[in-house]
Amino acid sequence: MTGEPFAAVDVIRTKRDGAALSDEQIRWVVDAYTRGVVADEQMAALAMAILLRGMDRAEIACWTGAMIDSGERLSLRCSRPLVDKHSTGGVGDKITLPLAPLVATCGAAVPQLSGRGLGHTGGTLDKLEAIPGWRAELSADEISRQLEDVGAVVCATTPTLAPADRKLYALRDVTATVDSVPLIASSIMSKKIAEGVDRLVLDVKTGSGAFMKTREQARELATTLVEIGAAHGVATTAVLTAMDTPLGSAVGNAVEVAEAVDVLRGGGPADVVELTVALAREMLALAGLSDVDPARVLASGQAYETWCRMIRAQGGDPEAALPEPAHVHVVEASEAGTMTRLDAYGVGVVAWRLGAGRARKDDPVQPAAGVRCLVKPGQRVEVGQPLFELHTDTPEAVAAVLPTLRAAYDIDGHETAPAALQARGGVVLERVVSGASG
Repeated sequence: MTGEPFAAVDVIRTKRDGAALSDEQIRWVVDAYTRGVVADEQMAALAMAILLRGMDRAEIACWTGAMIDSGERLSLRCSRPLVDKHSTGGVGDKITLPLAPLVATCGAAVPQLSGRGLGHTGGTLDKLEAIPGWRAELSADEISRQLEDVGAVVCATTPTLAPADRKLYALRDVTATVDSVPLIASSIMSKKIAEGVDRLVLDVKTGSGAFMKTREQARELATTLVEIGAAHGVATTAVLTAMDTPLGSAVGNAVEVAEAVDVLRGGGPADVVELTVALAREMLALAGLSDVDPARVLASGQAYETWCRMIRAQGGDPEAALPEPAHVHVVEASEAGTMTRLDAYGVGVVAWRLGAGRARKDDPVQPAAGVRCLVKPGQRVEVGQPLFELHTDTPEAVAAVLPTLRAAYDIDGHETAPAALQARGGVVLERVVSGASG
């Protein structure tokens, strides 16, 4: 510790006792942790103190800045206005796939640096890697060139962006300190700001299949995110969207790509189309392109052409057949009635256990595994009607997931369906806008 301006134990004690950390303490502890001077057990103690005691706006802004400064910032070059989008994660959330080419077709450029799935929520990169030949790893020059040529890129984050966040995220995952709004918000925004964009739309999910289970929690996170954006000069809009029911009908990797392609060709599930268009409008407004109607562009199929160019630019074949599962199990209705509930979390867990997700970040995934929801809340079913298709390369996994799936939905046998059906996925509940976005 010789030559260090602070001792980790003093920083921990300050936050443990409920006091605000100074800018100097924050910048030092994040840098020292990145350098290995602050040990994992010390940062774990500080993370727990932050979870229990919280942070004020100034602390969160400074902490985010320190995370950004732990690595490099991308300097993306593009003649179009750059605008990015981030989702806090959900079940069946394939919105990035149609959204990026749609917004690019409308005249903006979308540098979407994405991640992989963990647990019941899917990862955008896992979905796209179901496409034969597609590669996630791009250099900064390749990202800039593709933005200029195509207008959209979806790829893995570079190792030099916010390395402190990568290290801290792994630690939080094993120390029960994930559930901290200051740490969640700074993790999201440090990576996004380091990408070099100055316009950002955030899709903050709320509901059973989301990280934030209640609307109040989601609003707190959304407000914190837009405040960080404003503090760092990023025009930021957040929308709260429902995640009680899976988005669309497909949950998995290849099955979600297929559904996204249907949307890009002018079809697809109504909720996926609705949310894609809603987020596109927010992105285009930040980019100064409010006069373009993304609904019309999406319905025309023009965005599909941009999708094909985007996939080809990263080595993929958009016309190639997607992976097929070795086994498909159909779940049929045992009673007639109206489906009144379809729990996003339960369906996400089923897809994960069939092979679509991973328990640890290094676990492999099955590209063809997943769930197709053939009926959604509000629809009437008859005895023997197919409700779900379970896709997997490991048939022995099916029996283990059936009880979880059965607990995830309700069918009401009355002649008239209950009026208050659970909120479907994708509904925009409210907006939160930062001062920087005007």
